[in-house]
Amino acid sequence: MPRMRVRHFLLFALVFSTPPVFAQQAQADEAALDKTDVAVRAAFTNGDLNAIRLLHHPDVVKSLSPDTFQTGRDAVVDALAANFKTMHLEFTESRMESSLVMENSAVRIFHFTIRATPKAGGAPSSFTGRAMVVYTRSKDSPTGWATIRELVQPAIQARQP
Repeated sequence: MPRMRVRHFLLFALVFSTPPVFAQQAQADEAALDKTDVAVRAAFTNGDLNAIRLLHHPDVVKSLSPDTFQTGRDAVVDALAANFKTMHLEFTESRMESSLVMENSAVRIFHFTIRATPKAGGAPSSFTGRAMVVYTRSKDSPTGWATIRELVQPAIQARQP
């Protein structure tokens, strides 16, 4: 076989016999983001402010309602600390609608329901909505990713005639 054909054959065999590096990295990124999402939900359920701190970028901005912004990780943690004093929060649903990873950033959209149970007793209430969460790679996060932006859209309830 001429030398050029051998080179082409070897190159072809190498390229098509092993998974591309970028596909392996994409799978690793998605798995790490899945771990981040699980860790965030567990931190809420457990009232674990330290875990919440590590999973949020210092410059995080959250828009949890049309008129509420929390700017900075300390503001997010302080607001949750106040909530955890009076209620237990738990994600009862979290279903990912889409995920996009681009180098050092990722965006995910979720449908979710959070149940809030008053610690002093009383009936629990639920909040259902949709969230777009933007992540950035973070050496400080135990999963390698931290949230840096979050926008929550409350579910619209059907109106009765």
